[in-house]
Amino acid sequence: MSPLSKLFAHARRYRKDALLASVYSVLNKFFDVLPEVLIGVAVDVIVSKQDSFLARIGVTDTWSQLLWLGVLTVVIWGGESLFQYLYSVGWRDLAQNLQHDLRREAYAHVQRLELGWFEKKSSGNLLAILNDDINQMERFLNTGANMILQIVCSSVLISIVFFVIAPKLAVISLVPVPLILYGTFWFQNRLAPRYALVREAAGKISGRLNNNLFGIATIKSYTAEDFEAAHVDAESAHYVATNASAIRLSSAITPVIRMAILAGFVVTLVYGGYLALEGRIAVGSYSVLVYLTQRLLWPFTGLAEIADLYQRSMASIDRVLGLIQTPLAIPYAGAPLPRERVAGALRVERVSFGYGDGAEPALTDIDLDIPAGQTIGFVGSTGSGKSTLVKLLLRFYTPQSGVIRLDGHDIASLDLQDLRRAIGYVAQEPFLTDGTIADNIAYGAPDATPADIEAAARAAEAHDFIARLPLAYASPVGERGQKLSGGQRQRIAIARAILKSPPILVLDEATSAVDNETEAAIQRSLTRVSRGRTTLVIAHRLSTIRKADVIHVLDHGRIVESGKHEELLARGGIYAGLWRLQTGELDTAA
Repeated sequence: MSPLSKLFAHARRYRKDALLASVYSVLNKFFDVLPEVLIGVAVDVIVSKQDSFLARIGVTDTWSQLLWLGVLTVVIWGGESLFQYLYSVGWRDLAQNLQHDLRREAYAHVQRLELGWFEKKSSGNLLAILNDDINQMERFLNTGANMILQIVCSSVLISIVFFVIAPKLAVISLVPVPLILYGTFWFQNRLAPRYALVREAAGKISGRLNNNLFGIATIKSYTAEDFEAAHVDAESAHYVATNASAIRLSSAITPVIRMAILAGFVVTLVYGGYLALEGRIAVGSYSVLVYLTQRLLWPFTGLAEIADLYQRSMASIDRVLGLIQTPLAIPYAGAPLPRERVAGALRVERVSFGYGDGAEPALTDIDLDIPAGQTIGFVGSTGSGKSTLVKLLLRFYTPQSGVIRLDGHDIASLDLQDLRRAIGYVAQEPFLTDGTIADNIAYGAPDATPADIEAAARAAEAHDFIARLPLAYASPVGERGQKLSGGQRQRIAIARAILKSPPILVLDEATSAVDNETEAAIQRSLTRVSRGRTTLVIAHRLSTIRKADVIHVLDHGRIVESGKHEELLARGGIYAGLWRLQTGELDTAA
């Protein structure tokens, strides 16, 4: 199935719109061909007078014949203009609506894909598909589809006129048409893989630019502008080289088509003139054939542009539909989980997980029993598996073995969005949307009132710094919250989790990148917000979890110590060593 067929098979609701726009295109071309026929009839009236074609159908007076020609001309030009307007609006509306639906559908599907899928993909390539590729499809529907239809339609209509007037001449003059069409398809088949490479190259340069803009502060601080500019230059040069290969081939189409057009036109001009001189066809008919030959063959010079646009668009459509049809590794459907019924008891049963084939397991045979309402701390060195455990709870990934249960239910059997609505998640580097502070606190709670937002901010000890801003809660945070400090972003993220009021709260190193004063404020707010709900705290700073009900120490994907703060210190193991290191106490044994 061709990419275009796949597109309309996918977008069934637009079939009627596409059919109607196609009808308008065909009718426009029908009226567009008729003026050339009228020229021949007019020449026939002037030359043959009472013996003209119009005289033979009943209009014998020459002046009446001219008046009828005038009326027909107005009708034909009016019809052509009307259907040109209708097909233009029809195709453009179809293009706009289809690209809007495709972009919305593609983005919605991307959001539902598992986290592991994103780790294998370039964000720049995804942006190219969601933006450039969908726009490329829109450009084809805006102009290319109509051009293809009209070339086919004009070929059929003009061929009919040729065969009616001069069958022998038609056979000779129209020989180039199948050759032109065959040559165009020959070129198209060779252009397709080239344009697939062009789209891939466009995705790579988009990824490079996106990555560099995200890290512009680091680039500047390391004076790496020239280094990164060279990277962009290399990606851009690769794109130019890839595109040049396609351009060289597509540019060869037009000269070949022109030679075929020249052959057809010369045959009509010379052989048709000979037939007119011999009296085998009327002078008016000869005029019609000359004009129609040009009208038929000349648009074929545009086939190069159409083929180029078509192949670019088909490559883009393939990429877009391929993205939309990517299967979901973690299904969303499952048993409903009303949040008000969630107690928050968690059970992890012999869970093991690794991020890739051959990689060292991130977690191995983890067993945990977390009663509802308790605060549980997780500590360990980088790569010990702390954050992985949280990602499994949120079902960003699925464990290779073992089960995680919430209130006795296997979380894999629950509705995925219901599960995540029951969990408030504060990441080490929280995501803030490009909106106001109020927008970000109410993120995920669109019905929250200003009073609710302020109460959540006060609980997170964020109200004071917000009130000092010129626009207070209406202050924009900038892209990814860049107008706020790291500590301010964290407190906004905590306020967001508080407003959500989840039965389970997850804090993934929420204080690791803030100053001592901010850490103290965050700890006070966490003490308040953790009351009455299950709270999982992944901590780099051990002071954050000092009062936790239970602290689990992970090392190389296994739980190696568990207990309260005092118990773990008395044991003198890994936790005790980390505590002495952070508090500055000397531990010669460690």
